[in-house]
Amino acid sequence: MIKVLIIDDSAMVRKVLSQNLSKERDIEVVGTAPEPYSGRDKILKLKPDVLILDIEMPKMDGLTFLEKLMSSYPMPVIIYSSVAEKRSENAMRALELGAVDVISKPGGSYSTDIMLNQLIDKIKAAHKYKFSISKKINDKSKQNSKVIRESMIRTTDKIIAIGASTGGTQALRFLIGQLPSNMPPIIITQHMPQTFTKSFANSLNERSKLEVVEAQDGELLRTGKVLIAPGNYHMILKRDGARYYVQIKDGPPVYHQRPSVEVMFYSVAKYAGKNAIGIILTGMGKDGAEGLLEMRNSGAYTIAQSEKSCVVFGMPREAIRIEAADKILDLEEMPDYLVRVLKKDRLK
Repeated sequence: MIKVLIIDDSAMVRKVLSQNLSKERDIEVVGTAPEPYSGRDKILKLKPDVLILDIEMPKMDGLTFLEKLMSSYPMPVIIYSSVAEKRSENAMRALELGAVDVISKPGGSYSTDIMLNQLIDKIKAAHKYKFSISKKINDKSKQNSKVIRESMIRTTDKIIAIGASTGGTQALRFLIGQLPSNMPPIIITQHMPQTFTKSFANSLNERSKLEVVEAQDGELLRTGKVLIAPGNYHMILKRDGARYYVQIKDGPPVYHQRPSVEVMFYSVAKYAGKNAIGIILTGMGKDGAEGLLEMRNSGAYTIAQSEKSCVVFGMPREAIRIEAADKILDLEEMPDYLVRVLKKDRLK
């Protein structure tokens, strides 16, 4: 059983989460608390495996508590916060402080059922979270790593598609932060709530030689640009003559996810085929595994992150299991390897 503790100032939220999470046979809600001080006492007493934490609470805000908790009693924490633009920077800060993931409270088109399914998946992922690898990736991302020198990369018609979930924000900071500015277009689906993806794109943009933005419907792909799928919408690659562009659309979640890596990979297989590189990074579940296989079958070159470098070895494991990956690489190897592959002007 995965023991869960909930800290949220809303009695209704505590009740709804407790009732619904307790329906899962491998999850037990061992306690709840209305604010961090009483929550701290229950952590010490109940020793939960995973903590669900709100940001805005009385007596002490969630970010302050998270920072104190990670320095004295590190444990898997999922931030559970209302979707609001003003909080998106706080969500990024929570991830930097060590939170495993961030999830939105239901609102607008973001339904309770979708949220609960995602939260259950994230709790299971958090229980498998590898703090040692997470810290290693963060430390390397903070170092003044030398960006790979720009060279004669052949980018004509090339597309790079990357999918990630739990641990992916750290992995992408490392990977994108080391690539040169003349990389071919990159499209990324990272499981993340609505509005938070814009802040994540801005964060990557500040750390990269590439231009990184949250994708807009109809946006053209071009050399040196990275498009992040917006939260709560699928991102699909399209082609008009010699030009690639993305379509941002609604639609049912796939493997409880919207945006879905699977949806993006299938579109890349259809419209880019052998001119694409597909990469599946750390994450819980199997979103993207079959899509990566479809890319490989269409002639694309496919890469899966290795188990030893994954924070959560779920999505890459599924891709490897069904033989969707041409190559299995440690995260640290990927920047140099990508540039070498592109310099050869061939993807296999």
